[in-house]
Amino acid sequence: MTANPLDDPFYYLNNFMQVLDWLEQRYADVLSVDELRFLHEFQGLPRESRALLVRMVMRKGIHFRASKLHYDEIGDIASAAGPLLELGWIDEQQPVSLQVLFEVLLKAEILQHFAAGIDQPKGKKADWLPALSEQFPEAKSLGQWCPGLQERLFSLTIMDLCDRLRLMFFGNLYQDWSEFVLADLGIYTYEKVEIGAESRGLRSREDVDAFICLHLYQQQFEAGEALEDVIARIQGLALDNPWLQRRRGKLLFQIGQHCERIADFSTALALYRECAYPGARSRMIRVLERCAEYALALELAEHAAQAPQSAAEQQHLLRIVPRLRRKLGGPPLKRVSSRPVQRLDLQLPRVDPGLSVEFHVQAHLSEDLAPVHYVENGLINSLFGLLCWPAIFAPLPGSFFHPFQRGPVDLHSEDFHGRRADLFQACLAELDDGRYRQTIRERYISKWNVQSPFVFWNLLSDDLLEQALDCLPAEHLKHWFNRLLLDIKANRAGMPDLIQFWPAQKTYRMIEVKGPGDRLQDNQLRWLEFCHQHQMPVAVCYVQWAEPGP
Repeated sequence: MTANPLDDPFYYLNNFMQVLDWLEQRYADVLSVDELRFLHEFQGLPRESRALLVRMVMRKGIHFRASKLHYDEIGDIASAAGPLLELGWIDEQQPVSLQVLFEVLLKAEILQHFAAGIDQPKGKKADWLPALSEQFPEAKSLGQWCPGLQERLFSLTIMDLCDRLRLMFFGNLYQDWSEFVLADLGIYTYEKVEIGAESRGLRSREDVDAFICLHLYQQQFEAGEALEDVIARIQGLALDNPWLQRRRGKLLFQIGQHCERIADFSTALALYRECAYPGARSRMIRVLERCAEYALALELAEHAAQAPQSAAEQQHLLRIVPRLRRKLGGPPLKRVSSRPVQRLDLQLPRVDPGLSVEFHVQAHLSEDLAPVHYVENGLINSLFGLLCWPAIFAPLPGSFFHPFQRGPVDLHSEDFHGRRADLFQACLAELDDGRYRQTIRERYISKWNVQSPFVFWNLLSDDLLEQALDCLPAEHLKHWFNRLLLDIKANRAGMPDLIQFWPAQKTYRMIEVKGPGDRLQDNQLRWLEFCHQHQMPVAVCYVQWAEPGP
């Protein structure tokens, strides 16, 4: 039996050491002098000191009361802290603001040391802070703030350095050290992908610095700093890394949308004009129309119509071009009428207001010989993910940076399919000769609960899988899967809510559910149109709630 890594009380230190080894092997040429020095000096510390530092790095914040640090495996905290203090990695004399002090002190301690400045002693800590902050604007050490308090406050001075190491390992700043614990516990299981030395998201020191800058600028934007200054900083970054260029494009696109919301149309137009992020061209046409620049909007729309970037843009253009021509006094264009959709009208009692309208329809329509499942986007995506597993997790350079990825980082890139075209073709070829059924069944078992950007493990069951493989024609699966590959980000959503199977007849029907006052969204309309185009059975169910009886 394999030993549980969590049985070792220093499991978290072992995980941290694993990261440092990984970085030294793969990022030695990217690490700064300070980071390399940290790696080497860390190795030479007593185990208890290393463990204490990692415990603090993994906790929230950077200020820790010594009396609150209790770890049996570390033992005496003062002894473990000594080498860290000598290296300057923690500091017990660091000045802290009154706000930080309030976060580390108990209410009774605040009353004891600031009683003279508190008018309402029975109030809350937060109520005392504004007035006291005006009296005590300067930062001080804990000893200066609270003379006589028998306490030591350890402040991490290397959290920024540790965050940069975490960034280089994960390729992002939203994953943290808990990923190791979740994996050790078996809560998350990740596909084992061979990650070569060339597979690095951040290929140079400049890339690391640029990522940190982009992260900082996004925080500044979200904090409401002057847009003009933030945009200038973002645009001033010199980037030659395509992955970082996409991140910058996405941030500028988000700022453009914000400018639309606050009616700063000139800034929005300038951002969209220079932005390569998907959807920017459509947004620019919308903004030009809102600015009454109908001729410019129409010119751009007609140019876009010659080569739409996506089905979403094509759908938008079919609506906006006739409208723009009318506004310019041109002859009306005959609108393309949407195909008729099979319609179900139901009046149902609202048995449980806590349950969604989809669950009410499912319960009403489901029969022993015609079961109904609430699948939404989960079923088709899952079948695609299981069949195409080797292509999705192919160890291509620049796709996998570390062992804790749900999927490749280039999943939404324009060349995602193109880089793996042969691999996807081989997977989809199984739909032509019937092998796909056995492949999907085997992967359902062998890959169970392994993280994937497509497979909804909490949705799948043995019954659902078997009914889907029996009742969904391979031809229909191939159409769906090819559509996913055209635009993964846009086409993985909008699928009908329910699916009904007739196992005896090996047929099915998809059902989009709309409650009172609800209407079909654009991505749902595109899926319905696609299903009609390929003669796939689909219906839209409109529900009204029955009035309760007397």
